[in-house]
Amino acid sequence: MIEIKHFSDCSIYEVYGILQLRSEVFVVEQNCVYQDLDSKDLDAFHVIIRSESGNIVATARVLKAGVSYSEVSIGRVCISKAMRQQGLGKELMGSAVAFIENQWPSVECVISAQLYLQKFYESLQFAAEGEVYLEDNIPHIQMRRK
Repeated sequence: MIEIKHFSDCSIYEVYGILQLRSEVFVVEQNCVYQDLDSKDLDAFHVIIRSESGNIVATARVLKAGVSYSEVSIGRVCISKAMRQQGLGKELMGSAVAFIENQWPSVECVISAQLYLQKFYESLQFAAEGEVYLEDNIPHIQMRRK
């Protein structure tokens, strides 16, 4: 089941589940020490996919224009390791893109993609722009969807 909720509409259990998954993927699995709680969640829309048992297994956040970029952006995209290779990434990003197209028609969307996922995002009509850069010691590339 996919849900898209503004932070203010998330229960404390949903917020906990989102942060737990992000910590599991970004901090523990990717061994990346960074400040996840950056205040941007407070006015973000959160795309949530749950398992049949109700646990949050995939999430992303949609930020309004002007928060991270001058355009609308999608970030903190993560899927539980146990749930990968099941098409949840396409489902998660497809829902985020559809939400953006519904909320803000005719706007561009920007992401900061981990470089190893460039082809995945290209399959969703994102195009790379600029040079590869390190973010938290992980190669990234900025991508845009028009």
